[in-house]
Order: sequence, then C-alpha cells, then structure tokens
Amino acid sequence: MSPADLTGQRLTARLLRGMPLPDPDGGKEERGRVLVIGGSRRVPGAALLAGNGALRAGAGKLQVATAQDAALPLAVAIPEALVMGLPANAQGEIVRGSAALDQVLGSCDAVLVGSGMSPGPTTATLVQRVLRHARGTPVIDAGALSADLRASPGKPYVLTPHAGEMAKLSGRDKATVEQEPQALARAFARRTRSVLVLKGATTWIAAPDGRLWVHSGGCHGLGTSGSGDVLAGVIAGLAARCGDALQAALWAVFVHAEAGRMLERSIGSLGFLAREIAAPVPGILDRIRRAKA
Repeated sequence: MSPADLTGQRLTARLLRGMPLPDPDGGKEERGRVLVIGGSRRVPGAALLAGNGALRAGAGKLQVATAQDAALPLAVAIPEALVMGLPANAQGEIVRGSAALDQVLGSCDAVLVGSGMSPGPTTATLVQRVLRHARGTPVIDAGALSADLRASPGKPYVLTPHAGEMAKLSGRDKATVEQEPQALARAFARRTRSVLVLKGATTWIAAPDGRLWVHSGGCHGLGTSGSGDVLAGVIAGLAARCGDALQAALWAVFVHAEAGRMLERSIGSLGFLAREIAAPVPGILDRIRRAKA
C-alpha cells in the first residue's frame, strides 16, 4: 500500500484537470437537473443556499421541494427554480413525500436531501423513499444522514458529515473522529458503498473502494452557518453535470475552499456569509478548466 493510500492523496487543481468536467457549452438539458429536498419553516434558507450552489456549479435546471409553509417565499427567493411544497408537521418540518415528488425524483440527475432538516424517524423514512425513487446521484446531508444508509454496488451516494455528525454515524465520540479521520472515513465509505466527504478545516474524501483524498487549503471563514449547505449544493450541481459521485465530490470540495479563499482576500478572514460563497464558483471552475496542466 502506497503512502497516499494511507494518508490520502492531496487534492489539487492539477489533479482535477486530470478528471475534467463535461464541456460547459451544452444547453441546460445537457447540464443536468438537480432536485433539492430540504428546508423547514424555521430554516428555509438552507434549501436556498443549496439551490444556489447547484446552479452556480452549472446545473441546467433546479427544482426544490420544501415544507409547505416555506414554498412560496422560497419560490420568490429563487425565481430560477420550480418549487413544490411538501406536507409538514406543527413545527414546520417536512413529514413525508408525495406522488408528485416521486415523479420528479425519477427525472432528476442528482438529488440533494437533508439541508435544513432535523434528524429523526420521520426524516429517515422520507430519505428511504427518496432513495427508492431517485434516478440520479443522491447527495445526503445534515438531517438526512443516518447510520443505516447503504448504496447499491456501483451506485454510490455522496454523504457529507462534519465531525459531530460522523461521530453519531460511526458510534464514536467526536474526539476520536478528529484523531482518526482517515481510518473512519475509509471504513464508513466502504461500509456504505458511498463517497464520504468528512468536512472540517481538513476535509477527507473517501471512495467506496478505499481510495482517499485530503484537502486542507480552505480558510477559517468557511466555518460559518450555511457553508455546508452551499457545498452540498455544489456537489449536487456537479453530479448532475458529470454523472459521477466521486468526481463531483472532489471538484466541489476544492472549488468550495477556493471560493472561501477568494472571499477571505476581498472581505476578510472572518465575517463573509454563506450566501456569498456560491458566486465565485463559476469563475473558479473556468480557471481550473483553462489552466495548463
């Protein structure tokens, strides 16, 4: 086993240029359709942040399914998206899907579920319904993450836990996750047959076959409310474009970090907002694509 197998291959722009994204010149149908399922009455903005991330990553079409009370305001906030409302409980949390949602799931190239949702049995049931009907790449984030997720062979999910969520998923404490991120990321990716993005100041990306990548080039300002929603949206947008869960995750982690570095230079090391992270993404993607290897 090589040193990179043990410690992770460093994620760089040069590495990404060796796995190029599809030509960006195609129309919106060729660039894929993303469905974001998330948000709630208390956190409607999570779906907005994720949706913006998907569009800035170059997805051709965006649909959003959110709690019924949040649907109209969200549709106004994201005029580029088709928005549908889903049944919600008294706390404004999504409680179940619908036949209309099932139909949309069958036509999307990537689906992101969990941003702005609370974990629990109801959410877990919805996630299983989503996975049964989803045709495209599932990206599972935040409240949708659970320990019983396991993809079919050759059809990986993308799972995006931070250290606290990884502790719950793996049955370890947070300190152990922070001390042994490589081993836990690799083991969980293998067990779930999925691409695992273990987020943090240093982010680890593990493939179902045990390969591992590491990225530590972000900035402190990315540790802000909503930043993970943007990252999940960028992953979904890139997955819709390229159809490959691992490629989408690797590109998204690097581009998200570069966006933070750009904002750090223009605004400051702390204090920029999650809503600002997606705007630099198209330019970063172009620069990587056009640069010489």
